[in-house]
Parts: sequence; C-alpha cells; structure tokens
Amino acid sequence: MDRPRTDQTHRRRKRWTVASGIALALVGVAVVVTRLKPAAPTVERSLVWIDTVKRGEMLREVRGIGTLVPEQISWIAARSAGRIDRIVLRPGATVKPEDVILILSNPEVVQAAADTGLQLKASEADLESFKVQLKSGLLASESTAAAAKADYEQAKLRAQVNEDLFKKGLVSELEMRLSKVTAQQAEARNTIEQKRFAFARQGIAPQLATKAAEVDQVRAQAKLRQDELDALEVRAGMAGVLKVVPVEIGAQVAAGANLARVADPSRLEAEVRIAETQAKDIRLGLPASIDTRNGIVKGQVSRIDPAVQNGTVLVEVFLQGELPPGARPDLSIDGTIQLERLEKVVFVGRPTFGQEKSVVGMFKLDADGLYATRIPVHLGRSSVSTIEVVSGLKPGDRVILSDTSQWDDHDRVRLN
Repeated sequence: MDRPRTDQTHRRRKRWTVASGIALALVGVAVVVTRLKPAAPTVERSLVWIDTVKRGEMLREVRGIGTLVPEQISWIAARSAGRIDRIVLRPGATVKPEDVILILSNPEVVQAAADTGLQLKASEADLESFKVQLKSGLLASESTAAAAKADYEQAKLRAQVNEDLFKKGLVSELEMRLSKVTAQQAEARNTIEQKRFAFARQGIAPQLATKAAEVDQVRAQAKLRQDELDALEVRAGMAGVLKVVPVEIGAQVAAGANLARVADPSRLEAEVRIAETQAKDIRLGLPASIDTRNGIVKGQVSRIDPAVQNGTVLVEVFLQGELPPGARPDLSIDGTIQLERLEKVVFVGRPTFGQEKSVVGMFKLDADGLYATRIPVHLGRSSVSTIEVVSGLKPGDRVILSDTSQWDDHDRVRLN
C-alpha cells in the first residue's frame, strides 16, 4: 500500500486558495467600480460666467430696440382725383405751411368752381332784388295804411260836425247818421290797413332770412368747389421736413390718395418694441431711458399699443430731455423701461437658462472654488441683467450663469 503524497496535496490546496482570493478580489473591485460615480468633467474657469449672489436693491427693467419717430406727422391727401402735373419739392426739403409741394390738374374741378362761382353771383343779385321788392311792398303798404288813417280822421271829423249841426237843426237826422256810418267804416278800414302794414313790416326779416339762407348754401357750395380748386396746388400745411412723395409726374391719383408726408424733426419720440412676455408689467407713466448711441435721454411711457405684432408690443416713450447731436427720425435706438425697485431682495445675474418664477438647476461653487455642484434654485422676478432668488441660494454664494446644458448628465463639475 502506497503512502499519500502530502506535499503535492498541500501545493494544490495553496493554489486553490490563491485563485479563490484573487477571484474574490476581482469581484470586490468590480462591485466598487460599478458603485463609483462618473468622474466630474473639467471646465475651464475662463470660459464660464460666474456671479456672486447679493442682497440689496434690485431695479426691475425691460429692454427693447426701436427707432426715433416725429411726434407730429402729417400725410397730405388729394382732395379730388387728378393728374400729377408738376412736383415742386422733393423729399428732404424744409417746408413751411404755405409751400407748394406738387400741382394737380383736373378740368372738372376747374369747371365746377367756375359754375358755382357764377351761381353765387346770381344768387347774391337775386337777394338784392328781393330786398328791393320787399322794401317796395312795405312802402306801398305803409302808404295804404296812411291813406286809410287819413280817411278815418276825415270821416270822424265830418261825423262830429254833422252831429253838432243836427243839434242846431241845420242838417237832417239822416245825413247825421250817414256821416256816423261812414266814420265807422273808415275806422274799420284803418284798423285793417294798420295791421296789414305791421304784418308786412314783421314779415320782411323772415323772408330775407330764408332768401339769405339759400344764398349761404350756394356760397358754401362755391367755397367747397373753390377749395377743391385751390387744393390742386398741394401745400405742406405745417412747418417741417418733407419725408415722402410717393407719386410721379403724369400719374393719375384718386381722391383721398396720399401725396406727401411732412414731419416735424424738432419734436421726436421713441417707439420701442418689447417682447410680449416682458410687456405685461409696463404701465403708462413709467420712467424710461433711450440710448441713441450718442447719448442717453430720459423719457416716460406715453402709450402702449394693445396689439401684439411679431411677438412684440410697441411702446411709445415721450422724451423729456434734450436730444443729443445727430438725433433724427428713423434713428435706431435701445430703450430701457424701469418697472419697479425691489428693496432688500436676494438676487444674482440673470442666467442664460431658466425664466422668472421657475425652478432651475444651477451649479454652485464650493468654498474652495475647485468644484461646482448642481442644486435646485427657485427664481422670482426678473430684470434685464438680474433675477430675484426666492430660495436655494444665499448672499455670498457663487454660481455659474453660463449655459450648462452640456453637463446635464453630471451633478458636479471641476473648474480649472
């Protein structure tokens, strides 16, 4: 019977023990590796925007771009249809109210003005003739009334004389009575004629007023036609600068067509377009500042357009300060409108991501500034360059405001 080889068995057991230990170590390393978090990405500090959270006064503002426009703009329209005969002045010319810009021609307007002018002269002559007729009729009525009064006085006197003679027996009773009847008839006729004269005199004014009204109607019509004739010479109507003449010689224009635009360049206002999402808090009277790129002018919101165009709201700003040199209509400007002042609030620079009154993830720098960790931050009211911090950050904290979307898979970054 052979004896077992103890040394070989011992070596075999030792190899199994080592192999088992190595396997367990590999398994442990694998478990540890799987539980390790991904390495934090490295970011160049100079390539990110870092800002410090502050507490204090925050000025809420909104900003937009726009242009300077004249406060007073006048479009000159054609009073009647016509043909452009001559353009006297071109855009850019300085004009006074009486300056002629262009001349139209319309034979019908010329003829209508001549016809109504003749009608007016005929009506005025007819009025004068009517006045003469009324005066003549009044004089005739006055003459008749005077004759009736004289007849009445004579008849009354004859009746009194006959009555006295009858008492003395010098005339008969019949003759006395006939003279009284004659006097009564004369009295009645006199009364009627006096009333007729009074009516004739009172009726002159209404008749003249009616006739004069007819003449005034013709005169108004003649003035209208004359104004249309005069309007063929298109005048500026105000002092300023001729901006646009959108017609050419020989063109036929309809009544009401725009022929020229005149603006007063000495009185300008700003039209600023604000994004509709930021325009909800704008009110009339809010202070504003207009940057003309050659100076800043203070102003005040004077009008807010109720309509939204291309995602923006038009806000008009009345300029209160003196305009800087070079300010002119259609000049591009930047406008900033002050909404309100917030006292004792926590705020930070406005990040490139996230809107007001929302919760966003922001990278907050550690105390040593080598690493930044993502934390949820509740944002409040916003301004042009700053935004209120409701919670998540405290004064003195430093955060990254640049776009961090490329690190969405990481909650921690390392800054070089």
